Amino acid sequence: MNCWQNPPRMPTPPDPPASSVATALGEDIIFGRLAPGTRLVEDPLMARFGATRHAVRQALAELERIGIVLREKNRGARVRALTPTEVRQIYELRELLHRQAAMRIPLPADPQLVATLEALHAQFVHHLQARDFGAVHRANDEFHLTLFAGCGNPYLVDAIRHCMWLSLPVRAQRTAAAGHSEAAAQEHLQMIRLLQGRDNAALAELCVAHLQLAKQGYLETAK
Repeated sequence: MNCWQNPPRMPTPPDPPASSVATALGEDIIFGRLAPGTRLVEDPLMARFGATRHAVRQALAELERIGIVLREKNRGARVRALTPTEVRQIYELRELLHRQAAMRIPLPADPQLVATLEALHAQFVHHLQARDFGAVHRANDEFHLTLFAGCGNPYLVDAIRHCMWLSLPVRAQRTAAAGHSEAAAQEHLQMIRLLQGRDNAALAELCVAHLQLAKQGYLETAK
């Protein structure tokens, strides 16, 4: 064997897929490391992730789809932000929808619904203890959509889901805030207890009150 033969070339690591870039950027937004309105420029993102322009653009498109990034023609992409007026209007609608859904859930609730929510709550707490705030955020959404599905009106639940999407910049910024998810976990437990009783009005009031911390926190930072 020729000792001067060039050694075999090491394979080049593959570029990270768009899904990996989207996950990392999404967590930056959820954890508050990227503030609302922050511009997301392709070239720095390509350098940061070692990704192709195509992968970065796909990642931004996915983040736009889920509602935390806004892309505008000739202006690029930025972390989606809401004005105080928009926040108040969206939350006014969320409060109406959550109240109506809670009032329509037959109480005492189906034991299977209660058991499902208890399991989802356990997942929420597990992710919170692990400080996996991306999973906390997803578990929170699943908990509430499952709860409100108990009202039996899929159109009402779809409207709630749409408003969850509209309010994502507000909710995402609060997920990792000190004490926020811990307080949410306690209120989830209270909701489960109320489902086992007969007081729809108390359940509705709690569901509306549950929205306020994220809304007020966002409005404070927007001043």
